[in-house]
Amino acid sequence: MMETKNQLVVNVFGKPGCAKCAMLNRRLDKMLAEEPQYACFRKEYHNVLEEEGLAKFCRTECLNPSRIPAMVISRATDDGKIQYLANPDPDAKDPICKHSKLYQFLGIQTDYSEEGKGTLTPEMIKSILDTALELA
Repeated sequence: MMETKNQLVVNVFGKPGCAKCAMLNRRLDKMLAEEPQYACFRKEYHNVLEEEGLAKFCRTECLNPSRIPAMVISRATDDGKIQYLANPDPDAKDPICKHSKLYQFLGIQTDYSEEGKGTLTPEMIKSILDTALELA
């Protein structure tokens, strides 16, 4: 699917049969459908067990395959290429996303530590979407 200029894309990286991947997709789908401030977003799901999804996963150059599911925000450039949005403050401690927040790009990946408990909460997802809106 071709990206529309100025439309923000939530790139979700997951795999079939993963309960946490399904949960992230459900939470994100609900937010995008029910919350009008997120109308400028659309979701693209990338199955990392398929060649195309794995290639897109690798192109982020910052996601850990042991921390799936993950999501990264992008937009189309003037020449139609995908550009991931940069994390506006990579060194800042994030009280909502904690260790799930990506350093380089605006996004999150699952933190399976005792602290993170392997869950991407609705608050984490909203935090990333709201930051993307501020940058847009």
